[in-house]
Amino acid sequence: QVRLVESGGGLVQAGGSLRLSCAVSGSIFDINTLAWHRQAPGKQRELVASITRGGTTTYANSVKGRFTISRNSAGNTVHLQMNSLKPEDTAVYYCHSQTVYARVYWGQGTQVTVSS
Repeated sequence: QVRLVESGGGLVQAGGSLRLSCAVSGSIFDINTLAWHRQAPGKQRELVASITRGGTTTYANSVKGRFTISRNSAGNTVHLQMNSLKPEDTAVYYCHSQTVYARVYWGQGTQVTVSS
């Protein structure tokens, strides 16, 4: 079992920055990948960024060069640094994990709103 708790969302003006954090607890050593997804109103949930146990990162094209995913050495916190935010980044952001047993866990989400 893995528990994910997000924090750091809020309201920011376009061009600003926010840093999301996800506290990870439970079977941390079973986790293969940690990721951030987002879901805007009326749209499907989409992958924003991911980081593997080995440190390999991937990003959606829409956030490349603006967002950075990172993880602490203990593996119990994952961050998403978001710079140069745009109104289209407005969404609920979810922390996600997948274990080596292919089990998937989600956090409850944190709202990010970017005003123009």
